[in-house]
Amino acid sequence: MKTTRYFLVAVMGTFALCSCATLITGSEATVTIDGDVKEPVDITTTYQTYKFVTLPHDVKVKRKHLKGQRINITSDSHQYKDIVLDKQVNPWTFGNVLLGGIIGWSIDLITNGVSKPAQKVYYVQPLQKESEE
Repeated sequence: MKTTRYFLVAVMGTFALCSCATLITGSEATVTIDGDVKEPVDITTTYQTYKFVTLPHDVKVKRKHLKGQRINITSDSHQYKDIVLDKQVNPWTFGNVLLGGIIGWSIDLITNGVSKPAQKVYYVQPLQKESEE
């Protein structure tokens, strides 16, 4: 009986220290890059580089410092405008009201689990590459 009580207290304590959005959605987010592009491209995010991929393609971005993060797309024959990410509130953060309270909310703020990309899909248009002289 005493062991069960200690186990229950330990489990409840773990839930009190959890951060709902960070646990559920993780420290990274996925966005899809799509466009009317027939050739393979290289995509560079702050998280990693994807070489010689065709569109549409899913890429991972860090939730930390999400607003203003850039995604750079390059190819041999075209150039592209950088994608600049914006953020919105991650609905999972409201789970902290029920499970994690102030401690969970604080952890979500530190890891930026409170944010998610404002868009899930970004459409890119190829531009004519400027000639280098």
